[in-house]
Amino acid sequence: MGDCKVYAVCNQKGGVGKTSVSVSLATAFAQMGNNVLLIDSDPQGSATISLGVSNPDELDFTLATVISTYINDGKVPYYEGILEHPEGVDFLPCNIELSGVENSLMNVMSREKILKAYVDQERRYYDYIFIDCMPSLGMMTINALSAADSVIIPTQPTYLSSKGINLLLQSVGKVKRFINPDLQIAGVLLTMVDSRTNNARMIEDALRRGIGTKINVFQTMIPFSVRAAECPNEGVSIFKHDPDGKVAEAYRNLTEEVMSLGREEKDRSRDYGFR
Repeated sequence: MGDCKVYAVCNQKGGVGKTSVSVSLATAFAQMGNNVLLIDSDPQGSATISLGVSNPDELDFTLATVISTYINDGKVPYYEGILEHPEGVDFLPCNIELSGVENSLMNVMSREKILKAYVDQERRYYDYIFIDCMPSLGMMTINALSAADSVIIPTQPTYLSSKGINLLLQSVGKVKRFINPDLQIAGVLLTMVDSRTNNARMIEDALRRGIGTKINVFQTMIPFSVRAAECPNEGVSIFKHDPDGKVAEAYRNLTEEVMSLGREEKDRSRDYGFR
């Protein structure tokens, strides 16, 4: 399956910046000359909209089509249904149809590995694949974790956002033990950070002293920015919308951090302590 690296961007809590992280990292890696595929696995189609598709529900071919095909023992030809963004990212779109398809997975044999079958097929054509997960720990998120090499966990520096991380880590640990033994945690990423507030600094410090003793907490933090929030409306990345801004610079630094983790994650047998 080549040297393709697959990242699931995951958190069961909504509004923590999963889509922004997925789109920004995918674009950053593409701009470095890599072949990159972004899979939108959220029925809300946030990543699809962020990449310029104004009405995902009008699309004939989406991730729901892929999952349905594999459920029925079919195959999807390479590049079918994949769209191209002007900034160099290929993406498989998603829409509300995935909600119905997810429900039908409950009665399918090896239901946790349907998405993995498709991802494994695409690995040979890409250097990096990013999966933008829905805000839940449902069957499609389990599928994403089953298909991934590593998971990136975005979270806001707020009490409620950080409180749910342990639950997610326990779920990741279960997937690693029972479904995908090669799954690693790339790290927890603080997003929409306003470093001027005492609360944000306290949450950051608590995460680094607590969770940071067991898993990686990225040094890079993504700052809050109104300019970044405008990107989905424009259908472009932060690198196009505000290339010289603080968020674009943060994502460039994050890209370097993710790259520095490299292939070492595949060889780690680290016990994360969430058994």
